[in-house]
Amino acid sequence: MAQWTSAMGAAQLARLLNSQQDRPAGPGTRRPPAYRALADGIRLLVLEGRVPVAARLPAERELALALSVSRTTVAAAYEALRTEGFLESRRGAGSWTAVPAGNPLPARGLEPLPPEALGSVIDLGCASLPAPEPWLTRAVQGALEELPPYAHTHGDYPAGLPALRAMIAERYTLRGIPTMPEQIMVTTGAMGAIDAICHLFAGRGERVAVESPSYANILQLMREAGARLVPVAMADGLSGWDMDRWRQVLRDAAPRIAYVVADFHNPTGALADDDQRRRLVDAARSAGTVLVADETMTELWLDDDVDMPRPVCGFDPAGSTVITVGSASKAFWAGMRIGWVRAAPDVIRSLVSARAYADLGTPVLEQLAVNWLFSTGGWAQAVEIRRGQARENRDALVAAVRRELPDWEFEVPKGGLTLWVRTGGLSGSRLAEMGERVGVRVPSGPRFGVDGAFEGYVRLPFTVGGAVAEEAAVRLAAAARLVENGVSGGGESPRTFVA
Repeated sequence: MAQWTSAMGAAQLARLLNSQQDRPAGPGTRRPPAYRALADGIRLLVLEGRVPVAARLPAERELALALSVSRTTVAAAYEALRTEGFLESRRGAGSWTAVPAGNPLPARGLEPLPPEALGSVIDLGCASLPAPEPWLTRAVQGALEELPPYAHTHGDYPAGLPALRAMIAERYTLRGIPTMPEQIMVTTGAMGAIDAICHLFAGRGERVAVESPSYANILQLMREAGARLVPVAMADGLSGWDMDRWRQVLRDAAPRIAYVVADFHNPTGALADDDQRRRLVDAARSAGTVLVADETMTELWLDDDVDMPRPVCGFDPAGSTVITVGSASKAFWAGMRIGWVRAAPDVIRSLVSARAYADLGTPVLEQLAVNWLFSTGGWAQAVEIRRGQARENRDALVAAVRRELPDWEFEVPKGGLTLWVRTGGLSGSRLAEMGERVGVRVPSGPRFGVDGAFEGYVRLPFTVGGAVAEEAAVRLAAAARLVENGVSGGGESPRTFVA
């Protein structure tokens, strides 16, 4: 019986491998043999989760043709991977990816670092900050005071607590977008909202247009839902969307859904302007595409001179084309798993109906806590604390990276939580691997792309500041030197540090 659960085609694997481009070797640097380079490339893809564990790899002859190398090279690479525990084979069943005994399964998204590792590794993988106290404690205390009447009910509110739905609708109305509570569904975070939307609108095999790059966890969610991702390149720098490309994709590919982050885009930090938003909504409406606008970063402007554009849904107030997703996770705290959807009432009814077969509803206590924050003014004060934390961290991280890694290129965003960095020709995948060895966790650029794009990038979130930001940059510089020197990470244990 075969032990593999999915299959990787030769052309797809070749695209992923060909995206792993390193800076040209310096004088005296020895290139590894071709089979070793191929084995290292496949191992990196497995460690990053870009090739799943238990994925059947193409036959040696097929991969050799796709890569334009000899079959002997592929056979030697497969044998090296088997020896290291990254490949298993059985006659008649082929070869499939594995991880050596004792190694954790690779994460395919951007999961937070386990708490027990925080003392030895600086975590730049998860773009989330600690809770803005004392507002978390006050919100929970306020929620507990409001809880008794709800405790006498069944506790299931598939659309969300009526009080919170009304409060979210009022907040949109105050932003100039008249909204009724019937247009709101409360979800378990933004991920829960987008998962529900994808299941309703985009069945397996449907096309979904996404920004390129885009948020890694959402890309993985869509892949696992069976979507066919259609990447649309962002405009250069922080200028937002390339509207010519968007019009072409919407016209030619006719995707069922388009997913965008207009406000301080994750990972680039770009801010789309009013004209871009209006034109994208018009193009989506003409193409019959549902435009999903993720607003999780919308309140995280960090500079005083930021003039925030209208919400994307402001160009489609009835919600016939635009579905808006919001969340408390980035602006307040990731542990507060409260998100919401704003859409036309009939879309909300369909989402609520489908929810009966998913999670039934969102925890009542957390909903009460967010409602307390909204209704008392605590939200505004907590978000102001969050902006201050992110601003200080951003400035410290920017200064440290510029000092330790002067060849790395980036533009400083005026909001959000992430810095999108071009790594001076180094492989982002290998930087991530070497970072684990020297005590800094950083996600590589390909996590945010489709089919191996952005190998020359990493994402750095504003989650650390002060001396920790400086030490993170020092460790990144050490990882860069290992990559430049051609150090292989195969089979070696990571060195640990005390942060």
